[in-house]
Amino acid sequence: MQAPVYNLAGEVVANIEISDKVFGVPFNEALVHQSVVRQQANARQGNASTKTRGNVAGSTRKLYKQKGTGSARAGSIKSPLRRGGGIVFGPHPRDYHQAMPKNMRRLALRCVLSEKLTGGGLKILESLTIDEPKTKKMAGILDAMKVETTALVVTSAADANVVKSARNLPGIKTLPANLLNVVDIISHQTLLMEVAAVRKAEELWGENSSGEKSNATV
Repeated sequence: MQAPVYNLAGEVVANIEISDKVFGVPFNEALVHQSVVRQQANARQGNASTKTRGNVAGSTRKLYKQKGTGSARAGSIKSPLRRGGGIVFGPHPRDYHQAMPKNMRRLALRCVLSEKLTGGGLKILESLTIDEPKTKKMAGILDAMKVETTALVVTSAADANVVKSARNLPGIKTLPANLLNVVDIISHQTLLMEVAAVRKAEELWGENSSGEKSNATV
């Protein structure tokens, strides 16, 4: 499969061959949905906690006598019916983790990469090199690439100058290729990848890659 390569001025300078095994996979909506739910669930800390009537501070004495007051009978001040009392069926610390087979995670990633390419949302850069952190420089590159709303900028490896140049731009996020994930890809309208990042993705998530020695997270 051929894909155009752009320079930083937004001009097509070449065409490269990219792997059909990574960028030519049919879209599987159910699998991608499962992958998104799993990733978002695993990002939850699950540390929300409330106190039951047995945990809140307060006396356990009976508030007033059982009969003769004209009011409903009442026991402890820690009753959930009273202000400051315990919470009924409130959240408690729990683990939201969802497991998903590695091959399914990788296939979901290949599906969204392929969808970006077929939908015109993937643009490949010849190289993304910034000598010093300059937000104006990154904004100029994005304008040249006709990025209108949000964009995910993917480099072959972590680049501090690229990160610092993009972090003040709304809707723009940067990632190294080995940290590509389904949620970030579908959350941004445009996916900008260096040629080296494309090759890294093919190496990590190609059909024949074992991935045992890589530190990719999907």
